[in-house]
Amino acid sequence: QLQASGGGLVQAGGSLRVSCAASGRTFANYGMGWFRQGPGKEREFVAAINRSGSRTYYADSVKGRFTISRDNVKSTIYLQMSSLKPEDTAVYYCAATNLQVGPLPGQYNYWGQGTLVTVSS
Repeated sequence: QLQASGGGLVQAGGSLRVSCAASGRTFANYGMGWFRQGPGKEREFVAAINRSGSRTYYADSVKGRFTISRDNVKSTIYLQMSSLKPEDTAVYYCAATNLQVGPLPGQYNYWGQGTLVTVSS
C-alpha cells in the first residue's frame, strides 16, 4: 500500500515537499516513481529513483527544480519541489515497481491514491 501526502496550495516560485509512505512489502525491493496528472491532461512521468537510491531520473520539465529521494528505513519516498509554476498544478501519484524504473506508467505495479498540488500565479 502506498499513501501519498503533503500536497497543498502554494504560490508560484514557492516550494513544497510531498511524501509517499509504503507498507505491506519490503520497500527496498522496489523502484519508485512520481507521476502527475493535471486538469484535462494525461498522467505524466515526473521522477523516479532506483531501489538503493543511487540513481534518479527526471522529466525535462522538472529537472533542476524537483528532487526525488527515499528513506528505506522509513519506507518513504519524497519529492522536493522548488520554483513551482502554475503548470505544476496536478494530482501527484507515487508508484512502485519490482522491475527497473522508467517513465511509463505501465512499468509500475502499485499506485498510491494521489495528493493534490495547486500552484497559484
